Amino acid sequence: MEIACLDLEGVLVPEIWIAFAEKTGIEELKKTTRDEPDYNVLMNYRLDLLRQHGLGLKEIQEVIATLAPLDGAADFVDWLRERFQVVILSDTFYEFASPLMKQLGYPTLLCHKLEIDSDGNVADYRLRQANPKRQAVVGFKSMYYRTIAAGDSYNDTTMLAEADAGILFHAPDNVIDEFPQFPAVHTFSELKREFIRASNRDITL
Repeated sequence: MEIACLDLEGVLVPEIWIAFAEKTGIEELKKTTRDEPDYNVLMNYRLDLLRQHGLGLKEIQEVIATLAPLDGAADFVDWLRERFQVVILSDTFYEFASPLMKQLGYPTLLCHKLEIDSDGNVADYRLRQANPKRQAVVGFKSMYYRTIAAGDSYNDTTMLAEADAGILFHAPDNVIDEFPQFPAVHTFSELKREFIRASNRDITL
């Protein structure tokens, strides 16, 4: 059996922090894992900005409630689930993702948790584990699943390398240039073809 492992933000849904930056006008919040390879550095940077501007979980969730999956994403997930087991491996947080998961038909999601204080501020975050995307793939392989993974950012590349096949999707040029070993595509039609190509089974569109 094969498992399809997908990143969430930038692959299936908009980048939440970019949407929040656009809503609040805080340009510094547009920095993502496409720009900063060290996730802990990035998250501490974000939390500092939230504190400086007096923003909490409520304000972020209000923006998330206005978001929808990228065009074609829900149909792609449906297509994929008919042919593979599907798991979303994301560096988002359960407190963010629920409205977007509903719109995608509630695929399995493995991500992180936030620590919220009594005033509704984001006090801290708790990673599911170190290098969680790669470790999830290691776990699937230990159960003799074959894995095909797709993502767009620096924090996806260890997952892509660990998988039996890795695909860059919607990735920026800097990531594509640094990781030429992975095929890079930009439409869901192309991504379907890459999954078919990577599969060891006879799969059709």
